[in-house]
Amino acid sequence: MNGKVGGLHDLELAEVATLLRERAVSPVELTRHMFGRIRALDGRLHAYARLMEDEALQTATQAEAEIAAGRYRGPLHGVPVAVKDLFWTRGTVTAAGTTVFADFVPDEDATVVRRLREAGAVILGKLQMTEGAFATHHPTLVPPVNPWGAEHWTGASSSGSGVATAAGLCFAALGTDTGGSIRFPAAANGLSGLKPGWGRVSRHGVFALAPTLDHVGPMARSVRDVALVYAAIAGHDGLDPTSLPDLPASPARADIAGLRVGVDPAWNARGSDAEVLAGCARMLDALAEQGAEIVELALPESWHIAGAWELLCGVQTAVAHARTYPARAAEYGPALARLIDVGRAADAMTYHRAQLDALDYTGRMDEALARIDLLLAPVQPFAAPTHERLAELAQSPELNQRLIQYTAPINVSGHPSLVLPCGLTAGGMPLGCQLIARKGGEATLLRAGAAVQAVTAWHRTHPPL
Repeated sequence: MNGKVGGLHDLELAEVATLLRERAVSPVELTRHMFGRIRALDGRLHAYARLMEDEALQTATQAEAEIAAGRYRGPLHGVPVAVKDLFWTRGTVTAAGTTVFADFVPDEDATVVRRLREAGAVILGKLQMTEGAFATHHPTLVPPVNPWGAEHWTGASSSGSGVATAAGLCFAALGTDTGGSIRFPAAANGLSGLKPGWGRVSRHGVFALAPTLDHVGPMARSVRDVALVYAAIAGHDGLDPTSLPDLPASPARADIAGLRVGVDPAWNARGSDAEVLAGCARMLDALAEQGAEIVELALPESWHIAGAWELLCGVQTAVAHARTYPARAAEYGPALARLIDVGRAADAMTYHRAQLDALDYTGRMDEALARIDLLLAPVQPFAAPTHERLAELAQSPELNQRLIQYTAPINVSGHPSLVLPCGLTAGGMPLGCQLIARKGGEATLLRAGAAVQAVTAWHRTHPPL
């Protein structure tokens, strides 16, 4: 091993995996290098809630010995990754961005954490997140900082996952998405991120926000990397009876000739600014150049679904926090407390009507997606807003509804979605768009994303650190 690890933090996971497999790089040296980078940068980025340095170095030492002995486990073996502080980690605090759970130390790993360990990944630590995976960070905790621009949003609950991966503080991260919280930080930080279909990844050992809306998935620098992590964590889990039995297929090929990609110009343009629409147009052009057929269609109305998301989420969040709220309400931040209050105040008939509307919308989306292979849409109507703009959005229910209009309905329907970088704004901030597939279409999403990234370089742009 040559011991030269400087600069490797900017590589894709798949690239560093090859170096580890070929023993051109030592897992121990690489892990030490990553902790050095974290110490150098995270004092201002605040991506990590806590580090797991001793455990990570033990894992890296084991990985190095196994690889040297010819017992290579696969592409995650010896690769430094990190997980959102929503996932149980045996023996390490899992606070879920709260103070009320600040002393919770699980006695087992979440299933996805266990599967990462079984794949040989080196878990560097727990990543910071919004309180309870809702909208904002607890007021007593320091939120992560967007490495592309400190004055801009990091993208909701999986904020630390997005910042750490973009800044080269890990090679991939796990996040969760209840209303857009894999897709928002992926877009805001210039990453690729997969929200798998509901049930494709186990939720055992994951703090709940709203179980019927919660999705677990990976964020990384390329679709190829996302696919590698997804293949390791997905599949049925006996500890989660809602998880689906079939294992995912990784994109063995990137040929998308003849793939039907749908677009609803009116839906995409609803309040979206010119830079977002230009990014979507660039992605459509790249797909078409690779042989995809672009098909216009009219999607079912979804504005009312985005409007009902808070009610659907709030009721389930109130149930998830029933043991600590309202008993310890003083320890909650205002945003999460307000959401729980919305849920506690809801009447059964209103909630049931919202559920029926959700079922109707899901069926209509199933029908629309059955006519195409993929749907292209914005992630949000504008690039990552400034904190000042975000505060304005928070004060207006209609503006906040507009923020989640392209993400929350896809949580309600449970369809898989993949975020891809598609350029930069005039101010140098990342732009992302999303591809949405029918249920079970994760492999198609990954294949299309890999095809685009084989001929474009948007995903290879790094923040100016």
